[in-house]
Amino acid sequence: MEKPILWIVIPCYNEQEVLPITAPLFRDKVLELVGNGKISEKSRVLFVNDGSSDDTWKIISDLSREDDHYLGISQSRNRGHQNALLAGLMEAKDKCDVTISIDCDGQDDINAMNEMIDRYHEGCEIVYGVRSSRQTDTWFKRTTAQGFYKVMNKMGAETIYNHADYRLVSARVLEHFADFKEVNIFLRGMFPLVGFKSTCVEYERAERIAGESHYPLHKMIKLAIEGITSLSTKPISMITRFGFFCVFLGFIGIIWAIVMVFLNMTVAGWASLACITLFIGGVQLLSLGIIGEYIGKIYLETKQRPRYIISDRTWDEKED
Repeated sequence: MEKPILWIVIPCYNEQEVLPITAPLFRDKVLELVGNGKISEKSRVLFVNDGSSDDTWKIISDLSREDDHYLGISQSRNRGHQNALLAGLMEAKDKCDVTISIDCDGQDDINAMNEMIDRYHEGCEIVYGVRSSRQTDTWFKRTTAQGFYKVMNKMGAETIYNHADYRLVSARVLEHFADFKEVNIFLRGMFPLVGFKSTCVEYERAERIAGESHYPLHKMIKLAIEGITSLSTKPISMITRFGFFCVFLGFIGIIWAIVMVFLNMTVAGWASLACITLFIGGVQLLSLGIIGEYIGKIYLETKQRPRYIISDRTWDEKED
């Protein structure tokens, strides 16, 4: 049986501090898997520079010139983690049999790749890396992260609990995934939609080796909103149901007001009226905001702008 070609796809944004530390770890893992006879000697490590403003691309270019196991592509500008990862996967799908995506910061346990490859040999087309615990997180980070997954699933966006973007995906899955043309992407919620045989591999997540996290709370909230509105229309359905509920309450209120008039029991109540008015006004503005979020996405989808533009490839440099 021919050994599969593996490409490890790693998005990078301003990672000049951590890249020189983790890059050799990724290469050594490839060499280990090759030595164990699990993957082909043609396997590679692909770095995707997401428009970094530091020396990240220079480091990637230097690594690729020094060692053929390293490859790199660079986006023409910063497009965000999800688009950078997508660019790497689409670049890899025609050149390998299987990909493993992982962040550059060294937090995800690269030894879990061994089990991922084993599951691939057993017939799994997608293998999700799932955190076994969150002991290394602060209470706030742990609570907000767990709440993130629960909210996503409640809102109708199908995700794997405690799974981020550490996953194995076969080239066959990527061929079908390429048919997903939407501009607003949330990869961890889109891959379950493709189907095929899948499983999970648990691992312990460590502290970041160097540098600073690029996912503070406001970006997590933005990612959650992006995921929900990209994969589900449930918020609009909730607005509709709540609207019917408010109409029902209003109808009951009208009946009550008429009855009070006939019983001559009306009481002046400007405070209660003001509170109700403010409440309904707030609900209307919130509803318009949610609907506007969807309309904005429709607007972006109709433009059909490219999700990424690759400006440089290290193998072009090698040819030069």
